[in-house]
Amino acid sequence: MNYFQLFNIEVSFDVDLQQLSSNYQTLQKTVHPDKFVHASEQEQRIAVQKSAHINDAYQILKNPLQRAQYMLVQRGVEMPNEQHSFQDTSFLMRQMDLREMLEDVKHSADVDAALLEVQSVLSAEYLTLSQLMRAQISENNAASNSVACDNLRKLKFYQKLNVEVDRLEDSLLDD
Repeated sequence: MNYFQLFNIEVSFDVDLQQLSSNYQTLQKTVHPDKFVHASEQEQRIAVQKSAHINDAYQILKNPLQRAQYMLVQRGVEMPNEQHSFQDTSFLMRQMDLREMLEDVKHSADVDAALLEVQSVLSAEYLTLSQLMRAQISENNAASNSVACDNLRKLKFYQKLNVEVDRLEDSLLDD
């Protein structure tokens, strides 16, 4: 049973997170290990496994990038590993530009303004790419799924870069 069926929701990139959460709580109540305290050891083990499966499914469906990857894998799209290089040279150049921009923050006369600028640029580019990927996933054909896969990998890069920005901000504020 796929995760969307498990939670009795439509297979879609756009998920009603309140409905997902509500269905999650309902499912967890039915299989929570505490309900099986007086059951056999095998029934207890099955309850724990079901609870873990529900938790895993919930974590994937509530996170947009994980949800996109799950949907693409369910469609048979082969996901390249993280070390697989991008064929998109313009994106590789953009990665270098963004990393340079992040490095420049450390040497900026106005660190706060430089951080805000980096965060703004990353946020805008992430949003644009995310909307593009959402449309490609909705289109759901071999070509759009392949491009959505590439865009998902790009979005993961932006996500990692945002973590680096947060770390940089924390280190600069500690000084």
